[in-house]
Amino acid sequence: MAARTVFIFSPLNSSSAFDLLAPKIKSQLGLGRNSNTPSLLSGATLSLSPPPNSPHHPINIDSISSVCGFGFGLRLGAISSGRILNRDLKPLAATMIPENPVVSDICATSLTGCIALSLLRFWGEIANRGIFDKKLNRKLVHISVGLVFMLCWPMFSSGYRGSILAGLVPGVNIIRMLLLGLGIMKDEAIVKSMSRNGDHRELLRGPLYYATTISLACIIYWRTSPIGIAAICNLCAGDDIIGRRFGSHKISYNKNKSLIGSIAMVSAGFLASIGYMHYFSSFGFLQERWEMVLGFLVVSLASALVESLPISTELDDNLTVPLTSILVGILVF
Repeated sequence: MAARTVFIFSPLNSSSAFDLLAPKIKSQLGLGRNSNTPSLLSGATLSLSPPPNSPHHPINIDSISSVCGFGFGLRLGAISSGRILNRDLKPLAATMIPENPVVSDICATSLTGCIALSLLRFWGEIANRGIFDKKLNRKLVHISVGLVFMLCWPMFSSGYRGSILAGLVPGVNIIRMLLLGLGIMKDEAIVKSMSRNGDHRELLRGPLYYATTISLACIIYWRTSPIGIAAICNLCAGDDIIGRRFGSHKISYNKNKSLIGSIAMVSAGFLASIGYMHYFSSFGFLQERWEMVLGFLVVSLASALVESLPISTELDDNLTVPLTSILVGILVF
């Protein structure tokens, strides 16, 4: 039988599978009870085979090694296959209070909300002072808010509680857009920074679709799915800034869109998707693969194509782009 590798990951002071196997491993290696063999993150290469009368073979310890790190669970894999196993189903998040996940998620929600509110206030103040052109300011809000929000995701715990609490942050903004758009609440700075013409009713379209898309993508797909990453990155990073300034060559079927603008949208959405794939992979939420990179390219191309169609102007690209990203993402990922 080919040699098998058993990777046993356990946090310090836990009663893990390694703690149960440790006495047998130590006895085979001739290690005493007070051995200094670390158990923070240990791996043992085993050839499995039982006693003489069994159809299997006795256990032989080939080697035992330990490295510094964190992880949870039990992993089995074959050395001969050469495959690199994905990380545990519950990877280590950058949680604020690891010993109390509920309190940690509440703190993460509060901090993320403060960051989002501060960012909106910042762009509102920029709009009030007229530092940037109104259209450019609105584009910068559109690009930055969703991408900064995604940077905060590792602070939350894995599972539904983390995704739902994270999704509450843009969820609160949905309510805010409704109140501002209906005229129930007044905030001229936010209206100026997020609307085309300074009309508060505009917030009931693009900005509302934007906040809803990010909230649903967060709750449904979370940080373990490339579909959610692609949807938010193409919605945010793919917003057209270059095309409006340098896009003199218009697309034949839509004179409001330029070729260079569509190319810029594909490039920005694609590169942002790869960047967040690497970012979340560094926390162990998903595994980087060339197939995923290719999938991101296909999704960005499809999103840019749909965004260039006249129907996107009529409906709103804040609605058509994420819908396209999700539908194509379901097919390619």
